[in-house]
Amino acid sequence: MNLKIPILVVNYKNYPEILGRKGVELANICQEVSEELKVNIAIAPPTPFLNTISKEVNIPVFAQHVDASPLGNTTGYITAEMIKEAGALGSLINHSEHRLKRDSIKKTLDRLKANGLYSIVCARDPKEVGSLAKLKPNLLAIEPPELIGTGIAVSKAKPEVITLSIERAKRSDREAKVICGAGISTKEDVEKALSLGSLGVLVSSSIVKAKDWKKSVRELAEPLLYHQI
Repeated sequence: MNLKIPILVVNYKNYPEILGRKGVELANICQEVSEELKVNIAIAPPTPFLNTISKEVNIPVFAQHVDASPLGNTTGYITAEMIKEAGALGSLINHSEHRLKRDSIKKTLDRLKANGLYSIVCARDPKEVGSLAKLKPNLLAIEPPELIGTGIAVSKAKPEVITLSIERAKRSDREAKVICGAGISTKEDVEKALSLGSLGVLVSSSIVKAKDWKKSVRELAEPLLYHQI
């Protein structure tokens, strides 16, 4: 399975709404919408659910975090081999709620690459995007932390953050690919993000906490139809 763009990435976080079989239900809904619209949707459930959910769906499943530690006497760490064995296609790295130092990010990326896994590296601002682009992750996700979970979309409130992030990323690596997140909650938010050059969006509460999961996933996925690459 390959990681294709443009893409909608749904981060489950650790919200109570997705515990147990509910997480599987949301995964199946994301797959249904992906197949109906013929667009790319990926999900990032909590680590304990990776194996169960990966067996249920054939859309990309990502871990929310992975450590740079190898297999062996590394108690309590999540290794690249573990998430691969569990069926994950790759992992989010450096989310604003699980920040890492740059050296750790590089080591983690090396471990993912060595295991044939994909990476989505999160950054707080355009400067960090430019810096992390030099490490050549598969995707960079610009997410201003002050807008995460607010419902105030970065694409509307701070569109310059997206355009500048893309500019900084391309300056560091011409092949860099940037998506965005933080406050994205409507179809219009996604459309605006894509029109600014973002190759997708990373969302969480706007879907996980929605009353109608299928309606919400479909609304945020539909704009991808008109930005196929």
